[in-house]
Amino acid sequence: MTDKTILVIGTYDTKNAELEFLAQKIRGLGGGVLTLDVSVLGDPEQPTDFSKHKVASAGGSSIQAAVDSGSEHVAMNIMSAGACALAQELHGNGGIDGVIILGGTMGTDLALDVCQALPVGLPKYVVSTVSFSALIPAERLSPDIQMILWAGGLYGLNSICRSSLAQAAGAVLGAARAAEPAVSGRPVIGVTSLGTSCLKYIKTLKPELEQRGYEVAVFHAMGMGGMAFEQIAAQNGFVCVMDFAGCELGNLMAGSVVNAGRDRHLSAGRAGIPQIVAPGCMDLIDFAGWQDIPAQFEGRPIHTHNKLVKNTFYTAEERRGIARELNQRIGESKAPTHLIIPKGGIEEWDRPGGDCHDPEGLDAFITELSATVAPAVQATELEAHINDPAFTQTALEILDRWVAVGTVPSGKA
Repeated sequence: MTDKTILVIGTYDTKNAELEFLAQKIRGLGGGVLTLDVSVLGDPEQPTDFSKHKVASAGGSSIQAAVDSGSEHVAMNIMSAGACALAQELHGNGGIDGVIILGGTMGTDLALDVCQALPVGLPKYVVSTVSFSALIPAERLSPDIQMILWAGGLYGLNSICRSSLAQAAGAVLGAARAAEPAVSGRPVIGVTSLGTSCLKYIKTLKPELEQRGYEVAVFHAMGMGGMAFEQIAAQNGFVCVMDFAGCELGNLMAGSVVNAGRDRHLSAGRAGIPQIVAPGCMDLIDFAGWQDIPAQFEGRPIHTHNKLVKNTFYTAEERRGIARELNQRIGESKAPTHLIIPKGGIEEWDRPGGDCHDPEGLDAFITELSATVAPAVQATELEAHINDPAFTQTALEILDRWVAVGTVPSGKA
């Protein structure tokens, strides 16, 4: 008897030995294995549980069509569609408790698709020659993906790559045994924020929401956090969102790698989730500590937050553009949306005496934000700073009104 079953995915025509090593390790630890072949040209040494022909068919195509395309990209997209469909079906039927996928750039491309197709809470492990690479943008990563670099394993087994593969096998099976479904008995509100030295509202907002019976999930809006927030919103994972840290949108527009992808500020609205929005920290540009500052920002003061992150600031005209973009995005929402505009400031460091104090830039941003609110969006201009108690109280009053009229379900039974 085995307690948990892991789906092992890879190109069995070129990586049979490595994939079989993974499967044997999982079985040796007491787990069960299902194998899925995403090869196109060759065949595995032994039949897999899901052949390449079944995978291509599940993707609405065939191996012959993949071959005839003459394109590796087209062929792998066919196999990716089939692998996603089969993995979803297996999970829906309770047939798998985790997935592990092995590959180089082609296999990793497919692996990222499969992981995004599966829900939060199902262990997902990717063993890749390009793990943690700049080739992989934040928007391609599922919120709970796990990765390990497949060091020294591009062609065949050796002692170095066996170490990575063995760790991965133990990790995915251990995760499957320890996993708890991401299902709450209480309605979940998603909130974006940064550290409390910059955005302090979370200190009072979170306990107030919990007192109202909600579970509160707070996302660190530094690229990966916003990506996870957007993906969970797209899967209807929240009953309401309070999106108060929008710096990732400006980062995207400025060309910083510290962004959450092209869908930032769109997913909740598309999913019909009511949202309360505020422009926290939208005066700051975040760059990776290793990233060269783009030429257009040279000469501006640079604040080194730590070895990972450094910041600079927008001009008044750039802030106007960000304000318009934010309003355009939230204006597309299918659900009630309320924008809070804190005229006194949008992060702690923009107060008088702070490093980011820029009254003219703030005024330009607030004026443009107020002037370009979409017709479907309600807006409240607040004579307060985002970190003042009045801001939190305003957000809670909006939520309470929505609860009273049934827009958002009550957190209390």
